Amino acid sequence: MSINRDPIRLAIVDDHRMLLGALTEWIRGAADDISMVAAVTTWPELLTHPEFPVDVVLLDLDLKDNLPVSVKLRALKSAGVKTVLMSTYSEPVVVREAIAAGALGYLVKSEEADMIVEAIRAASAGDSFISTELDLALAADDLESAPRLSAQERRVMALYGGGEPVKQVAKALDISEETAKSYLKRIREKYRLVGIDVGTKVALRKRAIQDGLLPRDEYLGNQSADDFEDDVLPS
Repeated sequence: MSINRDPIRLAIVDDHRMLLGALTEWIRGAADDISMVAAVTTWPELLTHPEFPVDVVLLDLDLKDNLPVSVKLRALKSAGVKTVLMSTYSEPVVVREAIAAGALGYLVKSEEADMIVEAIRAASAGDSFISTELDLALAADDLESAPRLSAQERRVMALYGGGEPVKQVAKALDISEETAKSYLKRIREKYRLVGIDVGTKVALRKRAIQDGLLPRDEYLGNQSADDFEDDVLPS
C-alpha cells in the first residue's frame, strides 16, 4: 500500500531548451508524487527562483557557464537540496568525481525515461542512483569481485532472491512490474561483467546470501532451492 507523502519538489536546469521542455512535460505526466516547480536554463536562474530551495534538482553537468560542478553541488548541499546530475559523458572518472563532490544520482541523457523518475525518488530519500550505462562502466572499470548495487537494487535482489515473484517485489517497493524487471536486468548484467552468473533465481539467491543481502536459512521457509532452479531472471 502506498503511503501518502508530500510531493517531491523538483527543479530542472538544462541549457538545451528542447530537452528541458520535453523533460518537464514528461515528468509532469508520469509521476504524481513529483511536483515540477522550476525549469530553467541557467544556474543563476535556479538560485534566484522564488521556489528555491527545492527538494531535488536535476542538473545538467554540461552547462556552458565555466562554473565547476563541485561548486554547484556544495551550494545545493548547503541549501539542503539533493542533486541528480545528467550528462552525455559516461567516463567512470567523471562519475566518481561527481559522486565524491556530493551528487546523489548520475544519469546519461540516453537513459530510459522511467529511470529518471526512479533517480529523483531515490535522491529525495537520500539514496544513491547511477544510470544503467554508467553503473556497468564503473563495474567493468573496477573489476571488483562483486558489483556495486544501488540501495534499490539491493532491495530488489533481496526480495526476489528471497522467493518473491516479480509482481510482489514491485508491490513491496511501490514500483511497476516493468521497473522491477529493469532492476533485475541491471543486477544480472552487473554481475555478468565481473564474471558472476546470476541468470536464475537460485543463482541470484545464492549470490545474495554470499554478499550479505540475505541470511542463510531464513528466507527459504518451506521452499527448497530446487523450487528456484528453472526460474530465469527477466531479460
